Order: sequence, then structure tokens, then C-alpha cells
Amino acid sequence: MTTTPAPDRPSHGVTPTRALVLHPDIAADRKGRAPEPALAEAVALARALPGLTVVGEEIVRLKKPRPGLLFGDGKIAELAEKVSADEVGLVLIDGPVTPVQQRNLEKKMGTKLLDRTGLILEIFADRAQTREGVLQVDLAALSYQRTRLVRAWTHLERQRGGLGFVGGPGETQIEADRRAIDEAVGRIKRQLAKVVKTRSLHRQARKKVPYPIVALVGYTNAGKSTLFNRLTGAEVMAKDMLFATLDPTMRAVKLPDGSDVILSDTVGFISDLPTHLVAAFRATLEEVRDADLILHVRDISHPETEEQAADVRTILADLGIDAATPLIEVWNKTDLLPPAEAEAMARIAERREDVFALSAWTGEGMGPLLAATSRTLSPPRSHATLTLPHSDGRRRAWLFDQGIVETEERGEATTTLTVHWTARQEKAFAAL
Repeated sequence: MTTTPAPDRPSHGVTPTRALVLHPDIAADRKGRAPEPALAEAVALARALPGLTVVGEEIVRLKKPRPGLLFGDGKIAELAEKVSADEVGLVLIDGPVTPVQQRNLEKKMGTKLLDRTGLILEIFADRAQTREGVLQVDLAALSYQRTRLVRAWTHLERQRGGLGFVGGPGETQIEADRRAIDEAVGRIKRQLAKVVKTRSLHRQARKKVPYPIVALVGYTNAGKSTLFNRLTGAEVMAKDMLFATLDPTMRAVKLPDGSDVILSDTVGFISDLPTHLVAAFRATLEEVRDADLILHVRDISHPETEEQAADVRTILADLGIDAATPLIEVWNKTDLLPPAEAEAMARIAERREDVFALSAWTGEGMGPLLAATSRTLSPPRSHATLTLPHSDGRRRAWLFDQGIVETEERGEATTTLTVHWTARQEKAFAAL
């Protein structure tokens, strides 16, 4: 076990909670990733939450987890001594913990406990600024809590309701709590449905302009917000911290060829992203699904950059991102590499059409990326003549929304249109 110095964070008059971070390295569940970087990421997550001071971190090696306790009795006793000696107020488990395991571990170690999902939810709740962000976090948190109603409740055996022998035994408190959560989830989903409708209207309005959408995606702390600020001149918070920004931001950007695009900065991804969060933030991430170009920003200086990139690709696939959507990899943070390694990365990127090595912090390498963005969003176009029946107003409206109709002649039963479109627009029209 190693002791980690506390980060420099103002306490604002509140005594920070002392936290112990544990990464269970379970042989039966190992996914090929080294436990040391995983522990480092868990510690970074803990430090991203205000009010926490990490006083210890450890990799706990297990052949397989114990169903009711996760760890063995000897390890639990050792951890309990550590908790007591270091006055630990919160134990963070970097992995899933069942409600029963959480309750038993809290009882035996004498302190509160959060698993990876719970910690990420806490961070998101702290970061959310917009009404939409707060709703999405609340939805994810309620979905998470609903599965953990057995935890630390002392009144679950009590019965309530019922009027003597007429009303029957009533309902358990846990059933009432679950119903209350279900009602709250329903309310939030209805509110988020309005958000989805509003976003859909905004997207329809943008299509009429029309400005292409360029979405920034990537692992958390890959430098998306720094790149966003560099391209737009905005002042989105960009810190060396996991999930520094949560709420999406959109700005107009003029490319070197004079064309305008809308750049969208999205929430960062992370390995084992809780399914509750993926579901809750689906409305926000719909901007990525509708993007004309995706810039996958990678921290090329990170020792696990390949594993992080694989996690991002998995989440994009889970979100239903169309494989036909153009994607450019941005190998960011080359300024953090040794000069020889940075040059080697630049040479590798030069040999590929869809990869660009740069530093969003210094601005080095931005020119080629912007030129490639212009080329991708201005693909070759071809002319075509289409004949539509007057009843096919929906497809005719789509063509005009795309701004690709050059001429239109209306006959007795049909309309003939001349369009100037890209291969992607032709494919989309055929699918209507």
C-alpha cells in the first residue's frame, strides 16, 4: 500500500473527507489492462471530486471476488485497521460492488464506501451546470439507487398501510421507496423528452442554414476542451482533471476555405462507463449521432492511449454511430512527448490520411487538421435529375432542407428537380 500526498485544494472552511482508493485486480475478470494505470485513473477520479483528500491507494489482488464481501477476511481486517489509523471517511472501490457487498464492507470497515459508478455519479453531479445536465445526472443517480435500496436500511421489515383486518398487511417500506423512485424517474424522463424535442428542433433549424456539425469525442482529459478553445476562441473550462467539463458546448468556426461549421464539445468517455450514464446522456450525445464529421481526440502521451481509443470506439458503437460518418483521429498532447518520440508520431500520422498529430495547448500542427476538415466537409458533388410524385412532399422537403436543389419544374402529376449533392446525401435520400 502506498500513501499519496493530498492535492492542493482549498477547503473553503470544510474539513476534507479522507479517502482510501482500492483497485481490485481480479484474475478471473482481468481484461488485459495493467492494474497500475487503472489505479492511477481511479485516484484521478477521486481527486476530481471536491472535498476529497486521497490518503492511500492500493491494488488488491484477488483470484475471484467473494459474493458477500468482495475481499477475504484477512484483507478486510487489514483495511479496517488502515481506515481507523488514517481516519479514512470514505473507501472508493474501483469496480462494481453489489449492494450486499457494500453494506457488509461498510459494517466491517466502519466507514462509508462508494464503487466506481457511485464515484462517477458524484463527479457528474458536481459538474452539471445546465438544467439538462442536472436532469441527466438525477436520472442516472435514481436508476443507480433503485438497485441499492437494500443498503443500510434499518426500517425495511416494518409494514405500513392497511386498516386492521380489512386493509391487509400493507406494503414494505422498500416497496414504497422503489415506487417513489419510479415516479421521480418518470417525471425526469418526461422533462428530458422535452429537451430531446427542443434539440431536435434546433438540429432541424441548423440543417436549413445548413452548417455541417463537427463533434469532438474522446476519453476524458484527452484535451477536447483545449482543442475546442483553440479552434473557437471560447473559454470552456479546460483543466488537467477527469471530467473537467460535462455540459455540451457548441460554437461556430470558420475553416480555411471560408466555410462555416458548428463545433460541438461533448462529455468525455471513460472505461467501464456506467450504463446508467450512457442511457441518461443519450439525449446530449445525439449531437454526435447527427455529426457530419467526428474528431476523435486522443491523449497520445498517455501510456494506455490505445486502450482508451478502443473504449471510445466501443461507446460510439453502443450509441449507434453510423460507421459511414467520417472520423479523423487527433493525436493530441504531442508537446508532452520527448522530442524524438513526438517526431516519430508525426511521421506515422503523415502516412495516414485520417490521423493528425498536434498540440492543442501550443497550437502546433493545427493547420493540417483544419485543411483536412475542410476537405472532408467539402466532398465531390455530382448532378442528378429526380422525378417525384406530387404526393411525395416529405422527400421534396428534405432536398430543399439540404440546400441542394438547383431547379424545379412542376408537371401535372410529378415534379422534376435537378440537384447537386454529395455521395452521402444521395445515400441518405435513397434511405428516406
